[in-house]
Amino acid sequence: MDTPKKPATPEEIAARLAEAATRANAEADARRAGEKPLDLPPELGGRKGPEPTRYGDWEKKGLISDF
Repeated sequence: MDTPKKPATPEEIAARLAEAATRANAEADARRAGEKPLDLPPELGGRKGPEPTRYGDWEKKGLISDF
């Protein structure tokens, strides 16, 4: 008969998650390093300042609307 496997301790789970997070961050960094920056033309007549859709919503004069 097989003996039942004992459940992982919270410390073991945290260590596995930390290892997975480190691997994921390294993969994301490598992917970002391989990307070419976008060569977009400047917007004519656009708003001044940071891109208004940078957080997935639009802000104008302090009012926000989600897409």
